[in-house]
Amino acid sequence: MRERGAWLCFADESGQGLRPPRARTWAVRGTTPVVKVTGRGGGRVSLVSAVCCRPGERTRLVYRMLVRHPGRRGEKKGFQESDLAAFLDAVHQELGCRPIVLVWDNSTQHTDRAMRALLTARSWLTVFHFPPYAPDLNPDEGVWASLKKTLANLAACTTDQLAALIRTRLKRMQYRPGLLDGLVAETGLVLTL
Repeated sequence: MRERGAWLCFADESGQGLRPPRARTWAVRGTTPVVKVTGRGGGRVSLVSAVCCRPGERTRLVYRMLVRHPGRRGEKKGFQESDLAAFLDAVHQELGCRPIVLVWDNSTQHTDRAMRALLTARSWLTVFHFPPYAPDLNPDEGVWASLKKTLANLAACTTDQLAALIRTRLKRMQYRPGLLDGLVAETGLVLTL
């Protein structure tokens, strides 16, 4: 990796529906705080991101969103192989067209025949997979945990409002390389960059 000047990228997908994650909060003694949410489901924001490290560079976060509105037919339900390949192309472009060493989980869409064909067509990409059942090794899981913690007790009424909330929080993370370095350190992985 060092000889090639490659970026080390940890990638993962996540999603968030209109129901916010539960969290604790403060309230006046004897009054239980209640956050009202709509009972309607269906709206969902699918996310994919990569935490990218390289010697002499600040740690970066690259992400993409896919918003699914309730009741619309023909919308994608989540990221498919071609979408993930397009995301990797965008990461490559954003990182200055340098080689990438990608590490991600063993999800079916990461290991199926279509994805393998898309990945082998990219000569600048080397792919490794985390061991099964090892989400604690992926710093990108920390991105999702941090994001969902900031979304707790917020009640978005529409998927567009939810997407705007998510976008602002991920944008904040992009401008905090110390947080991203902490997420990499939290995994316990020793990166000799």
